[in-house]
Amino acid sequence: MRLNFDWWPPFLYWSLTSVLRFLLVSLTRWRVRGRENVPTEGPVIVVANHLNIADPVILGAAVLKRRIRFMAKVELFKGPLDFIVRSWGAFPVRRFEADIRALIAAERLLSAGWTIGMFPEGTRSSRELGSFHRGTALIALRTGAPVLPCAITGTQLLRNPLHLLRRPAFTVVIGEPIAVEQVRKPTEEQVSELTEQMWAAVASLLPPEYVGSYTGGEVQQASNGRDCPRE
Repeated sequence: MRLNFDWWPPFLYWSLTSVLRFLLVSLTRWRVRGRENVPTEGPVIVVANHLNIADPVILGAAVLKRRIRFMAKVELFKGPLDFIVRSWGAFPVRRFEADIRALIAAERLLSAGWTIGMFPEGTRSSRELGSFHRGTALIALRTGAPVLPCAITGTQLLRNPLHLLRRPAFTVVIGEPIAVEQVRKPTEEQVSELTEQMWAAVASLLPPEYVGSYTGGEVQQASNGRDCPRE
């Protein structure tokens, strides 16, 4: 008889999230604002700036109401981390090439009503918000899934566990969802416009010192497959 372990990924996700929330409350000055903006049902794309390798789990603990399936770099699915990353519900993307499989996986998850998480900068930054790659906007337009902008501050200071002794301040601000009309074949202009709208929404949630300059010309093509965490 084949055993069914479908219960394991959600169990692991919510168990880790609960433990992390306890640690954040106990060891840091952690604040979350705007949780009421999280849709309670239907597909959602959560987007945020990216400062630290811990951002995905911290963002998941902040959103709380929804289990987030993060798009993660394919390198994390090799070696000892593979079991944990897959069990947590992440799915792989090849960052520096057109990854059609990742695009299809994201669309299928959203079509089934899931919440997926993406970091459109495509890499961690030291603090200042970078330009967004266009893959996230492409997925949002092709599926019509609303985009939930989030802003993370303070996690760039978490360089090693000893920093927890200083009770660092972490803040996650959750903005209002951006409604997206489904377009099966989005034009470059539509993708660029939504990309800029997402960047502006995240920037508006950040303190001024976290926001850098931005021009539409800096937005990268969606085909480069780089909308993913870099950790």
